[in-house]
Amino acid sequence: MNLKGKVWKFGNDIDTDLIIPARYLNTSDPEELAKHCMEDADRTFAGKVGKGDIITAGKNFGCGSSREHAPVAIKAAGVSCVIAKDFARIFYRNSFNIGLPIFESEEASLKIEQGDTVEIDADKGVITNVTKKETYRVKPIPPFMQELVAAGGLINYGKKKFKIK
Repeated sequence: MNLKGKVWKFGNDIDTDLIIPARYLNTSDPEELAKHCMEDADRTFAGKVGKGDIITAGKNFGCGSSREHAPVAIKAAGVSCVIAKDFARIFYRNSFNIGLPIFESEEASLKIEQGDTVEIDADKGVITNVTKKETYRVKPIPPFMQELVAAGGLINYGKKKFKIK
């Protein structure tokens, strides 16, 4: 899996309320959630983010409640992946369950800046900052989890695997 996009940078402890504010949890429609993605962290984000763009952040991304709405909103907004120093465990699992790849790298989260263009080779575990001409190592996503992402998440993977319509 190879990804490439422009970076949107956020800080530490970006909780699920910043990713998708609780006032919008009366829907689970991905398109509606996407309209409000990161709204309380950056009011203009949803209107500016492009398909394939990448979010970077510091430590503890996705902390707070265990709502699956948070990674759904990010993915539906067009974000191809998230890179952070580390992730809250439930957000980590929810992300792969809905088909959003995430990468943990302290070095990348510190050195990548807003607006940089980044390429990721998930098989090799390499993040390349095209803008700065730097590379950072990241733990490769295991093949099974890449299959989850390629299928669009755990439910789609299960349907495909067990031939369920």
